[in-house]
Amino acid sequence: MTTVAGKPALGSVAARLERLPHSRWHVKVRFLIGAVTFFEAFDQLLAASALPVLMKDWDLSTGQATFAVTSASIGMLLGALAAGWLGDRIGRVRTVALGVAVTGLSSLAVAFSQNIELFSLFRFVQGLGIGGVVPVAATYINEIARSDKRGRFVLLYEMIFPAGLAAATLLAVWVVPNFGWRAMFVVGALPVLIAAALPRHVEESPRWLLSRGRTEEAEAAIARIEAEVARATAKELPAPSTAPVAEEPKGSLADLFRGRYLRRTAVLSGLWFVAYYVNHGISTWLPSLYTKEFGLDLTTALVFTLVSNVTGLFGTFVMAMLIDRLGRRPALLGALVGTALSLGVLAVAGAASGGQVALFASCTTFFLYAINAGLYLYSPELYPTSNRAKGAAFGGLWNRIGVILGPVTVGAVIGAGGSLSLVFAQLAVVGAVGAVIAWFAVETKGRTLEELNS
Repeated sequence: MTTVAGKPALGSVAARLERLPHSRWHVKVRFLIGAVTFFEAFDQLLAASALPVLMKDWDLSTGQATFAVTSASIGMLLGALAAGWLGDRIGRVRTVALGVAVTGLSSLAVAFSQNIELFSLFRFVQGLGIGGVVPVAATYINEIARSDKRGRFVLLYEMIFPAGLAAATLLAVWVVPNFGWRAMFVVGALPVLIAAALPRHVEESPRWLLSRGRTEEAEAAIARIEAEVARATAKELPAPSTAPVAEEPKGSLADLFRGRYLRRTAVLSGLWFVAYYVNHGISTWLPSLYTKEFGLDLTTALVFTLVSNVTGLFGTFVMAMLIDRLGRRPALLGALVGTALSLGVLAVAGAASGGQVALFASCTTFFLYAINAGLYLYSPELYPTSNRAKGAAFGGLWNRIGVILGPVTVGAVIGAGGSLSLVFAQLAVVGAVGAVIAWFAVETKGRTLEELNS
């Protein structure tokens, strides 16, 4: 194993990962981590599907409904901060497993809530798990991917997230009218079964192990991965690069705001905030807008919401196919411009009918989901291994602030009697600001994680 200053070089582990051909091992890991992400997305959107029923059954005001929705978002914000620290300290896989367990058990507690206060409390706890899992899982997938195809590899994995959102809405179309909203949260408890199995079937990131000085464990992990890939491909593995690249040995939260990382962190924070402010400003209220503003029945409202989630899934796929060719900066910039234009047209058109809103909201989610997936790829690329989970989670902090403020702002506009045109106009302006921020993004296409941080 190549050494630098008497210690194994991180570049040598990276080189051994970089030379691995795509195999069943990659598929297995992406499936297991993807299953976790699927249910995290599923659980995230459950409140939006239940909200129209809760507002009627519990006679909730707009303010109470907003509180019920944002309680989980506040938990996600705090969970992202805690998980960033844990992911860099105890490992990517353990942190993900812990977050999944919290998410699943809390979902079961939500299902048995008897009032809005308990509902909000348990959604807050559930948010702690969801907020922690997603950025750390994305960090892990980045660390096992090859640099030349990292964009496609990571984003095809990220398609699991919008698939989970779509599944939550699809299931809600049938379950909520027939079995009630509580049944949805019982289904959301299923990830508990995954949490215990994950550490036994997914190797810890060799890059992370070596960054923590756990040399023998890193060597054992990469050796097991190589052996499994060799068995799966039935071929001798190609020789790794002999030129290791050492990363900057930084690992504190303060390092995110120093030197070249200050610009990266500032741009990333702005992009995360914009993407999720707009995304949740729309998605959280859509089912209720369809039923309250346009008089649609619950099933039709959920079907319209499902259409938006499906177009978002397609947008993620398009981003996966293009981002390694176009680059991160052009892809994100283009999607943000598309978001602003879609919302701008809806604002000018006046949101005259539920069908019109569904059409342009679906165009918007096509671009928004592409942005979200792109950011889960882009965030871990910007930081060294010792700080990667913290960097990705700090971006998660800003997306959670957006998740909170987006629905709160939309709820405030609606509650004050503002028009839907005003709702969509302010979201369009925020999307346009995001496009300006994306102009200053650093390009990472085709470079190893070590090259980006050496």
